[in-house]
Amino acid sequence: MPTLPKRPLIALAVLAALLAAWLGFAAWYDHHQRTEEQPATYSALIDQAGRGELSSITFSHGTGHAVGTDGSRYRVVLPVTDDLLKEMRAHKVAIAFDEGPGGLMAQTVGVLDRAAPFIVVALLIGGLLMSGGQFFGMSRATRVRPEDTKTVFADVAGVDEAKEELRETVQFLKDPRRFAMAGARVPKGILLVGPPGTGKTMLAKAAAGEADVPFFAASGSDFVEMFVGLGAARVRSLFKTARANAPCILFIDEIDALAGKRGESTSHSEREQTLNQLLVEMDGIVDIGGRGGEVVVIAATNRSEMLDAAVLRPGRFDRHIHVSLPDVAGREAILGVHAGRLTLAPDVCARTVARGTPGFSGAELANLTNEAALSAARQGRVVVTMADYDAAKDRVLMGTERRSLALTAHERRLIAVHEAGHALVSLRCPQADPIHKATIIPRGGALGMVVRLPEGDRVSVSRAKLMADIAVAMAGRAAEEIAFGADQVTTGAEADFRAATDLARRMVTAWGMSEEIGFVAHAAAEPGARSERTAWRIDEEVRRITDAGMEHARRLLRTDRTALDGIAQALLERETLSGDEIAALADVQTERATEAA
Repeated sequence: MPTLPKRPLIALAVLAALLAAWLGFAAWYDHHQRTEEQPATYSALIDQAGRGELSSITFSHGTGHAVGTDGSRYRVVLPVTDDLLKEMRAHKVAIAFDEGPGGLMAQTVGVLDRAAPFIVVALLIGGLLMSGGQFFGMSRATRVRPEDTKTVFADVAGVDEAKEELRETVQFLKDPRRFAMAGARVPKGILLVGPPGTGKTMLAKAAAGEADVPFFAASGSDFVEMFVGLGAARVRSLFKTARANAPCILFIDEIDALAGKRGESTSHSEREQTLNQLLVEMDGIVDIGGRGGEVVVIAATNRSEMLDAAVLRPGRFDRHIHVSLPDVAGREAILGVHAGRLTLAPDVCARTVARGTPGFSGAELANLTNEAALSAARQGRVVVTMADYDAAKDRVLMGTERRSLALTAHERRLIAVHEAGHALVSLRCPQADPIHKATIIPRGGALGMVVRLPEGDRVSVSRAKLMADIAVAMAGRAAEEIAFGADQVTTGAEADFRAATDLARRMVTAWGMSEEIGFVAHAAAEPGARSERTAWRIDEEVRRITDAGMEHARRLLRTDRTALDGIAQALLERETLSGDEIAALADVQTERATEAA
């Protein structure tokens, strides 16, 4: 958007510069005046007056400023007494008094002191007129000129389907007449829906870059304020500016902050008034000035279920584009884009990194690439190796190592047994995800962890897989019980219980995986819609599922107690084990136990 709010800031800067220049001039002038005056003594001044060499004297704040008949100037510090005045009058010396501020600088300061209340009021009014550098009623959208929009579709990887849907919009902005001649109407609004970090904002920028049109970017929260009517005014200002610069793309990020469902307890009159104005503007976008139809509104959200139904209907946001997490091919393409600025070693394989990062978004892959570069830089290298990518993945998945944390030998053994339990049950459950790495080095907020990664992209999860995940989550506490006894278990399983309970509850209330509760979506029910008896039955069913997971974990660990102890001992010795190392250890220990039996 044109940067109108900069004008008052420039005016204030000019006024401040002028004031500073005037104060500087006043200081110089006062200094110049003082340097022209010659210091004199009281007796010398009386003698000059007696000889008729003084024409006038001005008394100001205990100082006499005398002017000689030859134009010379004198300055003397003296008290004003009746005898002195009689002496001056006797020698016909003109006498004057000045009790105002002394000097130009003092006069300026005096004026500023008297004007201070008015200056404070003016600043307060200016602060009210500007909110974060913006006038009331002015949109906070940022305008990106076509020459500054350097992002194009080639810079956005892993979202090929979304790019294809946006290409039609780009063609319309380039040549709207072709669509008009065919009687076609291009969607006025496009809603990008997807998880955080999947590239929704980059897609909007790339569309503007491809079409070579101005790009206006705003956030949904920019329009909602505590003052009633301010948000609606900003919406009007934003669309007015967009129409004046058509053809263009108007992008509203996190639109759920602006267009949430009306009538809910969290809504209020200002928010609803702002939303109503947005609906009105989108309805009239094609009818004003004959150019409004060349404005395409693109909005992004990861909470589409929170949007008001009036926003989603055809005629406003006609087209909904789902921007999903990238698959393995998409992740490889994204890694290639971000790694283009790095110097890679020959052993770096983008395909291998992509296969080892299922579920990563584009933003997470960008962070992974940056962490790999930082890993190389910390070691004084400019070439990024595969080892740097592995270290970066560990840092992203598990957090930063906290080797400074002091642990006793007993605590380290407890942690090792706990993580060994997770690892062994994960190995013995065929449906569980493969182990990436297990460690007892404290990372982030955890004292140890087992990281598992799926072998590939997954679009749905089976009941057997969910039960395996619950058993793996319970295995840490089960291992502590088996190795140390029920009285020696620790609080380390809190996060495990939370994850298992969440899975079990969704199995019961959302996924219809409980025969006791049936195929009912209780998770989507409004608060208070389910009876107390149903809530009690849900809680009992959740407990039954988690208890079953715990019993499964105990059974597997008791059967493979030798393997459990072997993995725990290896973790104590080496601190970190890969998935292959854990599998090899478990097989060796099981073979030894079988031979001994």
